[in-house]
Amino acid sequence: MNGVIGASGASANPVRGEAAITVAGLTLTLRPTFAALVAAEAELGPLFALVERAAGGGLALAELAGLFWHTLHDRPAALTREAFSESLLAAGLAAATPALRVLLGQILGGR
Repeated sequence: MNGVIGASGASANPVRGEAAITVAGLTLTLRPTFAALVAAEAELGPLFALVERAAGGGLALAELAGLFWHTLHDRPAALTREAFSESLLAAGLAAATPALRVLLGQILGGR
């Protein structure tokens, strides 16, 4: 699944701290709810440490994909985590950075 990823889209509400990514022509909303961040933290470890790794350039691709996966809102049933992760890689890390900044900002600053 090839895709283009960006941080803007009609479906994301920046007032809520949301970001949008486009994967294989689908614009998906990343919504950092408490439940989503708890799920991400359960998989990836403490979120503050994740933010520190990101700030230091040490965020792993699997961590990025995991954070995005857990914060996907209204994920299409046909979209698998493997296909989603592959689309992140296909688009390149630089394309995911704007959405990552939004999520990290919400982790640190809240809403």
